[in-house]
Amino acid sequence: MKPRPFSAESKTLALGLLSASVVILLTAAFALPPGAHAGPPGASSTQPPTYLPSISDMMIGTIQPRHERIWRAEQAGDWNFAAYELGNLRGAFGRLGRAHPMEEDNPFPDMIESVIQKPLGDLKVAIDRRDDADFGKAYDELSDACNSCHQALNHGTIVIGRPTGASLLDLVFDKAGR
Repeated sequence: MKPRPFSAESKTLALGLLSASVVILLTAAFALPPGAHAGPPGASSTQPPTYLPSISDMMIGTIQPRHERIWRAEQAGDWNFAAYELGNLRGAFGRLGRAHPMEEDNPFPDMIESVIQKPLGDLKVAIDRRDDADFGKAYDELSDACNSCHQALNHGTIVIGRPTGASLLDLVFDKAGR
């Protein structure tokens, strides 16, 4: 059986369908999805905006609670948790410095490290030795170091000290191994 040649109408219909398909594909490839907007030159429209917590957000959300939990753990005699939170506190300070490399034209990670290095080291020694007296002294030194940094950055209204009163924490100390 010999194939029949396409009629003029078939060729016109096929060409029309092919043209419509090309237009649809090109439109789909180059059109922005609903809600997409062109950003600054070089910005990718597929990248979500990045949230960078402020220094205050990080201090209130990560640094201060860990500082307090170290105190509460020691007061409850839970040295293991105090050591755990001390490690978390050091890590939180590191993340703070990486997130905010400069503060008031000063390298913030260097400022943080110069302020906390000795007090955190002393606190680690006291926790490792389970020494209440040395712990209290080192904890106060850490609080004083925090306050000196607050003063240097014109945030002297923020004063850190030993927690007083009942804890608002929902942590149960020294129950993990029981």
